[in-house]
Amino acid sequence: MAELLKIHPDNPPIKHIQRVVECLRDGGVIIYPTDTVYGFGCDLQNPKAIERLCRLRGEDPKKMYLSFICYDLSDISLYAKITTPMFKLMKKALPGAFTFIVPSSTKVPKIMGFKKQESGIRVPDHNVPRMIVQELGNPIVTTSVKVERKDGKMEYMIHPELMKEEFEHSVDIVIDSGVGADIPSTVVNCIDEEFNLIRQGAGDFSQYVELV
Repeated sequence: MAELLKIHPDNPPIKHIQRVVECLRDGGVIIYPTDTVYGFGCDLQNPKAIERLCRLRGEDPKKMYLSFICYDLSDISLYAKITTPMFKLMKKALPGAFTFIVPSSTKVPKIMGFKKQESGIRVPDHNVPRMIVQELGNPIVTTSVKVERKDGKMEYMIHPELMKEEFEHSVDIVIDSGVGADIPSTVVNCIDEEFNLIRQGAGDFSQYVELV
């Protein structure tokens, strides 16, 4: 049964962060806050945890698009092949409500024996996930918390208590940092440095670059 763990969004107690990190290192799956929507998360370096997360989302691990949370730009450079133009743009936009699609480096692990050539990178403007990643020592895989409504449309969940009820037998910890947003991050494809807008979300990337 999932643990509901209240963590202040501005001043997260280190003991609570360490509790989450311990869970992740043991192969756990968590629900955690970001500067946009709440997300499911697990340790990037734990293939079994990633497979578990894929099953939770009903996705094939071989086909699942891999996105993860990094602490800062130096962290990103370890897991992605970043060119100078990419770096300059990310330095302006991050931390922020953006997901950048970039070429994966060799440090991104294989999933079910398959190497992901591209990854989604996030550095959210939120202390909780960044502190978790910093304490863990590597990124966490992320995917948004959504449920299907009666009309068949997918809806982002924003209340941690309801997330615990919905997923208490599927995840290990639900972090409660208050009511979340229902608008996801803005997704920008940086492959080949063309900077194409894939999804308009909470982040306004037009202030940083003219998108094609």
